[in-house]
Amino acid sequence: MSARKSLGQNFLLDLNLTRRIARSAGDLSTGTTIEVGPGPGGLTRGLLLEGAAHVVAVERDARAAEVLAPLIAASEGRLTLIENDALKVDLAAAGEAPRRIVANLPYNVGTRLLLIWLRTPQAFESLTLMFQREVADRLTAAPGTEAYGRLTVLVTWLCEARKVMDVPPTAFTPPPKIWSSVVRLVPRAEPLAPADRTALEAITEAAFSQRRKMLRQSLKRLGGDALIRAADLDPTLRPERLTVQEFCRLANAYTALNPSDGHPR
Repeated sequence: MSARKSLGQNFLLDLNLTRRIARSAGDLSTGTTIEVGPGPGGLTRGLLLEGAAHVVAVERDARAAEVLAPLIAASEGRLTLIENDALKVDLAAAGEAPRRIVANLPYNVGTRLLLIWLRTPQAFESLTLMFQREVADRLTAAPGTEAYGRLTVLVTWLCEARKVMDVPPTAFTPPPKIWSSVVRLVPRAEPLAPADRTALEAITEAAFSQRRKMLRQSLKRLGGDALIRAADLDPTLRPERLTVQEFCRLANAYTALNPSDGHPR
């Protein structure tokens, strides 16, 4: 099964590495371990060997069914293949709880998939995911750093995130031009601070679309100085200096100032 560039495929076949990734996902012996994009089954084998009670693999590439057939037979009911696009599958309802996702995600849809799954974060015990290293750095960035941005705020608001390992291009077939990283996200029982999600997404979009400018400028269309005063923040700050909790205060201030509207446009 050759990797197809159109599907963003870079296969991970080193069993020592895939077993290490599987171990980093924690206890797999209960519930359902969901894998997205198994391809020829490198990570799938690692998950099964590390004791996954049930693996549900979601794959849009029709070639995978034939390639994975022997593994499905050998798993004695522990491996189920769903032939579909992960963007169209409700993983929050896949298999029995507790559910966890462990996946080497295609670079071209990895962030998009994550944002979909974070619509229902409590559906998952954890998410152990491979991204290009630049994206992984954004997921785990601290305020005041260059990588800190919209994605950081939303992910940190909903999850505890840590980088597990970096993976060199040579580990993949074919090797990509960039390094990859595995990130483990554990959804919080409650968001880090109260806020309306739609308002928070709009506030962070406006702020980081002009990240080099002061808040009074980047948030001008959403209320500018009045909004920032209501959140009790310094209007001369730049967005990368704000904590997640301070962004939540801005979102709450917007909602309070626009009670009939509800959400930023």
